[in-house]
Amino acid sequence: FWSFANDLYTPEEGERLFVIVAFGGSSGAVFGSFLSGRLFGVLGIYELLLVGAITLFASVAVMNLVDRREGGGSNLAASGQIPVKEQTLGKSGGFKIVFNKKYLLGIALLILLLNWVNTTGEYLLGRTVTQAALQAVAEQSAAGLSQDEFIGRFYSDFFAVVNLVGLLLQLFVVSRIFKYLSVSVAILFLPIIAFTGYTLLALYPVLEVVRWAKTAENATEYSLNNTVRSVLFLPTTREEKYKAKQTIDTFFVRSGDVLSAVLVYLGTSWLLLTTEQFAMFNLVLVTVWLILAVFIGLEYRRMTRTDG
Repeated sequence: FWSFANDLYTPEEGERLFVIVAFGGSSGAVFGSFLSGRLFGVLGIYELLLVGAITLFASVAVMNLVDRREGGGSNLAASGQIPVKEQTLGKSGGFKIVFNKKYLLGIALLILLLNWVNTTGEYLLGRTVTQAALQAVAEQSAAGLSQDEFIGRFYSDFFAVVNLVGLLLQLFVVSRIFKYLSVSVAILFLPIIAFTGYTLLALYPVLEVVRWAKTAENATEYSLNNTVRSVLFLPTTREEKYKAKQTIDTFFVRSGDVLSAVLVYLGTSWLLLTTEQFAMFNLVLVTVWLILAVFIGLEYRRMTRTDG
């Protein structure tokens, strides 16, 4: 979807309109959760799958209408910002395209680090919640809840706040960051928030600190950073949008998950790392992530100035 959206808009249009498009995605997530919760008891599991299929069909129909209206071509090529000969997709594979361009490789490594840090942070949250639940039940301070009920209620409240904050950020904050600052500044917000959160976690590894650090990190990831990640591909060629982006959004995203799983396994089975030590390791990763974000932001500014 985001490759298609990148294909439709110039960098100037995308920076303005992607905020609205991303808000549609956030709103759909909230409305979908609300609707499915109320239809579940009325329709049942399998019938609810049909509702999802109908919604998917409607989205595909809308995308085809938009593609037909826009003529099926790249607006970047039509505007003269990219040569017409690059409208067609070449034979190069996604990995070759990524590794042949520093800008794309930087984005790939940034996404890998982002997922590595975020997934490890999710483990730290789960670990801290479990310890807090065990302690609360043992001390009979869990308001009569069992360990599983304590954890379930915590995550219910946690995700409700994350989704709400993410939606509000997308609605009221993201567009203003793009308008008054720039993409090269917007890309720095999440690593700075993550650095602050894991610094606090390394010093005060208690549930409330982990909770609000992950709330800020996840809400920013789902709103501002999700929009920034899509905007970064606006000044790229059509082949890079459709091939390199898919490679980055699959292989490099999942690589971050795998590296986090390896870290957690080694940290719990061999190194016996504490929560503070896991947080300190994340701080090292976030530092590299921040350096990459500065490089990518500067390169994006250079590319958009050159293309413009």
